[in-house]
Amino acid sequence: MVGALSRAMLARDPYTHDHQQRVADLCVAIAIEMRLPRARREGLRLAALIHDIGKIALPAETLTKPTPLAEHETQALRGHVETGLTILGERRWPWAIERTLRQHHERLDGSGYPDGLRGDQISGDARILAVADTVEAMASDRPYRHARGLEAALAALRAHRGSGFDPRVVDACQRLFRSGAYRFPVDQAVRR
Repeated sequence: MVGALSRAMLARDPYTHDHQQRVADLCVAIAIEMRLPRARREGLRLAALIHDIGKIALPAETLTKPTPLAEHETQALRGHVETGLTILGERRWPWAIERTLRQHHERLDGSGYPDGLRGDQISGDARILAVADTVEAMASDRPYRHARGLEAALAALRAHRGSGFDPRVVDACQRLFRSGAYRFPVDQAVRR
């Protein structure tokens, strides 16, 4: 099912498909750095591969808009979490994929969405996905803005370490990039 959803996203929105691939790769690297078990890494990888699947229902004009999004477009974009869960339906997974998808925009201080969860209410896998998603999004060109670059993304993680993002996850991600143990796959979208 994950493969079919990924192929559907590729056909509809190649940028989001590629973003999900890069995020999944970084999630696994962070999970390895944190010494998480192989089975958990696999569940996290699958969740990351489809974490933005709800964007498939958004108008192409919103996904590819070259200017900043209007407020109503931003709200529609935030709805991708609920739409993604609807697409997944009642399928049973051996991992908490639905929970990870639902929580990947939540922040430790309660400022995230869709539920405004805080602290320990947010699953560990969603915390990892949040960091990987943020780094990749900031380091990559988006249809509506140029990349801020990897250094700016890592600085943003440090700035929100403990308030928005789990310190253990931030530290693991920082170690990966600082040591050279991880680099995004060679891709035009990611700026160093």
